[in-house]
Amino acid sequence: MVFSSNVFLFLFLPVFLGLYYLSGNRYRNLLLLVASYIFYAWWRVDFLALFAGVTLWNYWIGLKVGAAGVRTKPAQRWLLLGVGVDLAILGYFKYANFGVDSLNAIISSFGLEPFILTHVLLPIGISFYIFESISYIIDVYRGDTPATRNLIDFAAFVAIFPHLIAGPVLRFKDLVDQFNNRTHTLDKFSEGCTRFMQGFIKKVFIADTLAVVADHCFALQNPTTGDAWLGALAYTAQLYFDFSGYSDMAIGLGLMMGFRFMENFKQPYISQSITEFWRRWHISLSTWLRDYLYITLGGNRGGTFATYRNLFLTMLLGGLWHGANFTYIIWGAWHGMWLAIERALGIDTNPQRFNPIKWAFTFLLVVVGWVIFRAENLEVAGRMYGAMFSFGQWQLSELNRAQLTGLQVATLIVAYLTLAFFGLRDFYRNATPPAAPRIPAQVHGDGTLSLDWSRVMTRALVLLLFVASILKLSAQSYSPFLYFQF
Repeated sequence: MVFSSNVFLFLFLPVFLGLYYLSGNRYRNLLLLVASYIFYAWWRVDFLALFAGVTLWNYWIGLKVGAAGVRTKPAQRWLLLGVGVDLAILGYFKYANFGVDSLNAIISSFGLEPFILTHVLLPIGISFYIFESISYIIDVYRGDTPATRNLIDFAAFVAIFPHLIAGPVLRFKDLVDQFNNRTHTLDKFSEGCTRFMQGFIKKVFIADTLAVVADHCFALQNPTTGDAWLGALAYTAQLYFDFSGYSDMAIGLGLMMGFRFMENFKQPYISQSITEFWRRWHISLSTWLRDYLYITLGGNRGGTFATYRNLFLTMLLGGLWHGANFTYIIWGAWHGMWLAIERALGIDTNPQRFNPIKWAFTFLLVVVGWVIFRAENLEVAGRMYGAMFSFGQWQLSELNRAQLTGLQVATLIVAYLTLAFFGLRDFYRNATPPAAPRIPAQVHGDGTLSLDWSRVMTRALVLLLFVASILKLSAQSYSPFLYFQF
């Protein structure tokens, strides 16, 4: 089940929200857990057992770590056991096929018989719930949160369906208070509805339309320079609107239930350095990698060379987290290299002024990285890079022109105009003191009602676009979110 589906919009969500608000506070976390398991089992019931098993394992390890004491040797042994089993599970399901295929390629080159391994199916969302479980037991070990004895709350935290499949990557220490005591107000619910609709529009109107362009360009056997750059730019926009759309929908659903999740995107394509880009892109993952991998490796405490090494290794492993493919490893190495270079050169990673040259260079590095991230294999990536930087024929190939529609071109233009407008607005808003928040509707003491018409009109427009997106969704084929594969 996905958010951008009729069964979720018109069956699962209204039934869940109806039961959620009819039940008392005492039973809402249990209801959330049951609903999340149903949501997950809708894909495959058999992998629900693995999901529940991982949850029970980390709940038990958390109790053992907590009982052993903060940062003690016994606690460390329990922590290593817990993390080791978690990584073993993730490694088997996510990297077994890749490892055997790579080993067979080496063996076959020597004329030996390859190993035979039944294809291992990747459980959906496993990277996210494994990372969240690891962060919990590490936080218990560090003393950042006490080990919880409430199994229902912990299981609901791991399984909570808004973020279950593609994030944000949440932490128990940030949500434990909300599980115990969260507010449910009409304003929060309204904010959640608006945020959900914004994400839905991003996904259905923009990302799904651009997906056709990117897929076609990357599938060309002999792309021209124009084809390659069109595909790279289309995918750059598609990935942002698809993934940030999912995050908006997850955050919106959380608000409907009284939760406030962390923001996952802050206009990343306005960044003027790769370091700034990673403070704005997939924020929950980048902070997770910083707090639990970069700092564990030593951070910047071991001298200059160690700092560069740790930056590079963190991004290399971050790339590997995305999937078992050399393309992801190279993409992670690409970003790790630039993070180390920026640290070595002392690049200003928190600019107060907008510099078009720095922005253009950073955006170019990001787009170049997305090409290998998107490519199915190194051959496709090499073909795209060869066309992009041959600077040969800028005209689109005849095959590409035959497939490209006016709606797709218009959507690509609208996508980049939207990125530019909201990116620059965000940059200059951060450079000035924040204004007092405006309320769409307010009743004064004398009984009169005042409306913020700009906010009201904006929400009305969002509602109309949401309805149009539902109609478009009903007319198009199934299109999963890109980060489901991770």
